[in-house]
Amino acid sequence: MILYFVFILILQPCIITKSHSKSIITTLPGYSGHLPFNLETSYVGIGDIQLFYYFVESTRNPEEDPLILHISGGPGCSGLLPLLGETGMSKQYMANMIYVDMPVGSGFSYAETEQGWISSDTITATQATEFIKKVKVTFNYYSC
Repeated sequence: MILYFVFILILQPCIITKSHSKSIITTLPGYSGHLPFNLETSYVGIGDIQLFYYFVESTRNPEEDPLILHISGGPGCSGLLPLLGETGMSKQYMANMIYVDMPVGSGFSYAETEQGWISSDTITATQATEFIKKVKVTFNYYSC
């Protein structure tokens, strides 16, 4: 059986030069002061679905550090759970991290049509591939 909904993909040697994310988060409820790392959130549209993600920039060397894509899976599990529970609110991130709410229905990701709510391993793999392609454009990645 294909590992379903949980995988980590290291996209190295891509370089992050600039983010076009919609929201920059500087504080969180229950956390005193400003976050010790850069946190951005947004949606990536793929057909009739909108995938929500959290992007945490490396605190070491974001332009050279690897990008790790974390898909927490579902049903209902948001990328916020691994961000806060698995990775933690660390002051040191040695890699750029993207936590994506996938499949549709996980976290803040949603479908705009009834057809968009249908999910399978094949559909999720296809959507993950499209997500990666669009994120590479969103964050202006350049191949080394």
